[in-house]
Amino acid sequence: MSRIDYLNEPNAPRATGIRVAVSAVVRDQGGRILMIRRADNDKYAIPGGGQDVGETLAAAVVREVEEETGIRVEVTGLVGLYSNPAHVIAYDDGEVRQEFSICFRARPLGGDLRTSDESTEVLWAEPTDLDDLDIHPSIRLRIVHGLIDDRAPYFT
Repeated sequence: MSRIDYLNEPNAPRATGIRVAVSAVVRDQGGRILMIRRADNDKYAIPGGGQDVGETLAAAVVREVEEETGIRVEVTGLVGLYSNPAHVIAYDDGEVRQEFSICFRARPLGGDLRTSDESTEVLWAEPTDLDDLDIHPSIRLRIVHGLIDDRAPYFT
């Protein structure tokens, strides 16, 4: 399924719902960030996805990161809560969601980089190289916030 992200666009379709999503800024010991290239919109992003019924938020982010990247992680903190009503995501099945994502910090425990049905590329990126990647502004904001380790969680 493909998707289009709209941010601050007056002609964007109206949201029809909200779904809990999680994401993670995962940094290795060298400070690199775990990134994926999304299969649904071809943009680079931090790994994440929807929370399943019966799952905690932390368990959801651990599962999503491993599913999309092959890397097992441990959640170490909260980056922030992102619920900007001016950011809607339209899917090709007609669903239009308002953004609602809880972004965590995590550290890698092991595993090997691999792609999935949701990721066409997985890489460890240097923070200085992020400007060379096509990253949606809402994801870039989470990365910027995630790189500031001594900051209280963000709420948008």
